[in-house]
Amino acid sequence: MNAPRPRDIYTSRARPIVPERTGLLIIDAQNWVMDEPSRQPRPTFYRQARETVIPNLQRLAAACRRYGIEVIYTVMENFTQDGRDRSLDYKLSNFFIARGSHDARVIDELAPAGDEMVIPKTSSSLFNSTNFEYLVRNIGLDTIIVTGFLTDQCVDHTIRDGADRGFHMICVSDGCATDTQERHVAALNAFRGYCRTETTDSLLGQIGS
Repeated sequence: MNAPRPRDIYTSRARPIVPERTGLLIIDAQNWVMDEPSRQPRPTFYRQARETVIPNLQRLAAACRRYGIEVIYTVMENFTQDGRDRSLDYKLSNFFIARGSHDARVIDELAPAGDEMVIPKTSSSLFNSTNFEYLVRNIGLDTIIVTGFLTDQCVDHTIRDGADRGFHMICVSDGCATDTQERHVAALNAFRGYCRTETTDSLLGQIGS
């Protein structure tokens, strides 16, 4: 005889936003990513980032600060001057962002306020190359709102890793972008089983309530 199935604690991913237990994570919104002239041609990405994503992140960050939600940034940045600490993937991909450089800084439009944390990483998911999990558990966070760049790379990896580690993950569908709209939509569909998906407007309504 099969044992009875235990009643699940959570019946839905939809949960009220509790400010003191929620963090807004802004991924790789840095000068190196947004330096259009020196990067490979990605007209769709830059248009989407500048016209939609960055303005949405400004609205989200402002609301989070107003209601006491922790705002946290992560940027790609070497820990060493010669980059020897980079992951194998970063080395193979020729990702080199010098420590303390202009490339490593958050873009001016989304500049951190006060003592908000900016965490350098050398992997797609900051769970793998930083003490992010340790820090947010110290703060008492159990819900992470994920935004930034790129949807099908660092955003994707972070959402999956966070879900596996027991965090309630929220993806803001118009708060992230990648090279093409097709890739963006495909990524959202691919990892939707690991998170709850919201728009900027729908999330702002919940934060404000």
